[in-house]
Amino acid sequence: MSRPIAKIKQAVILAGGEGRRLLPYTKVLPKPLWPVGDVPIVEILIRQLVKAGIKEIIMAVGYQAELIKMIIGDGSAFGVRIRYVQERTPLGTAAPLKRITRLDRDFLVLNGDLLTDLPFRDFIRTHIRNDDLATVAIYNRSVEVDFGVVETWDDHIEQYQEKPTLKYAVSMGIYAFRREILDYIPKRRFDFPDLVDTLIRKGENPAVYRFGGRWLDIGRPDDWERADQLYRKRPKLFLS
Repeated sequence: MSRPIAKIKQAVILAGGEGRRLLPYTKVLPKPLWPVGDVPIVEILIRQLVKAGIKEIIMAVGYQAELIKMIIGDGSAFGVRIRYVQERTPLGTAAPLKRITRLDRDFLVLNGDLLTDLPFRDFIRTHIRNDDLATVAIYNRSVEVDFGVVETWDDHIEQYQEKPTLKYAVSMGIYAFRREILDYIPKRRFDFPDLVDTLIRKGENPAVYRFGGRWLDIGRPDDWERADQLYRKRPKLFLS
């Protein structure tokens, strides 16, 4: 029997990475503070979460943590409480959750470097209604391969495709978890792919929330350029 429909009030934003794909620029400015239009990308996420009913945000920080704290502050400028959990050495993407105290029964986790118009309220309702341990937002992404792709059989070419476009369902870096997820995370470096593999082995396969709107990972230089152009043209898509 499913639980009554409730609201998620708490979110964790992962903002501790070094942003190596954006070097050398991230030596100056960490990814969560990269501007989309004239607004740091993490500020857009914070405002979206507040609109979805989030009351507390925990920022998991590491690289250039003091700069992030100085720019984002305690959340009063956004109408939300913000607290920080800082890692001294890189722990991976999932392990920082183990260090966070006072997590609610259900909470969101997001990468701090994405631009999306995902309907967070509906995502939350879906997770709560289905009563899953973990729900992962997924997106269909096309990848252009700049080579001729060869499939072989018995040392002969069986199929040849010139510069094909491949389509995959990819994780958006947006999750909803029940607090019991912490039982599956060890006290060592641990990434979300490791967590998903562990859940599958334990028979707790994560649910998926399929999204067909807009999603860009600004940790990729080409995605950041597209995100910047899109936000400048249509900011109300994300902050209406």
